[in-house]
Amino acid sequence: MATLLSPRRFIPSPRHLTPSRSKIRVRDLSFTFRVTTRSLTQLGSSSMSRSTTESEPDPQNDEKKAENSDEVLVQYVVLRRDLIDTWPMGSVVTQGCHASVSSIWSHKEDPHTLQYCSPENIDSMHKVTLEVKGEPQILNLSEKLKAGGIAHKLWIEQPENIPTCLATKPYPRSVVALYFKKLKLCK
Repeated sequence: MATLLSPRRFIPSPRHLTPSRSKIRVRDLSFTFRVTTRSLTQLGSSSMSRSTTESEPDPQNDEKKAENSDEVLVQYVVLRRDLIDTWPMGSVVTQGCHASVSSIWSHKEDPHTLQYCSPENIDSMHKVTLEVKGEPQILNLSEKLKAGGIAHKLWIEQPENIPTCLATKPYPRSVVALYFKKLKLCK
């Protein structure tokens, strides 16, 4: 599938690659190179035939990117259990979708959001869907997130003016996990 010319050179053979979700990861002491086979096939043969000596990677910069990208970006979606028990399931799911999309769109220029929605990560997004008991709990959670500087969208269904759910923008898991550790997974 790939030819390794030296410990620092990686040249894939495009005729052997097919669009898939498999990933190729080559790690060297000096840098990390990660691509999906889908992105390799989209590059075209002209870009694949370029010599890797034209642009030598910066090992320090690549290590910093690798450290930052190794932490999982996650979006938390929190639904209300009282609505799950009384509304049609499709309506509750739709509320979560509204909050998620609104949060992503509101923070579309944020570096974490850009990374989360990038072509390399679009097929491997991480979301955690949790639940709270009712309206007072979701309002309380929203206030705690505001106080902690955690960007999120509290979705308020109109015209009823009912807070139904909330969704954070994508964050590294370690940044936001403490705010959600006491909540139950939505089942």
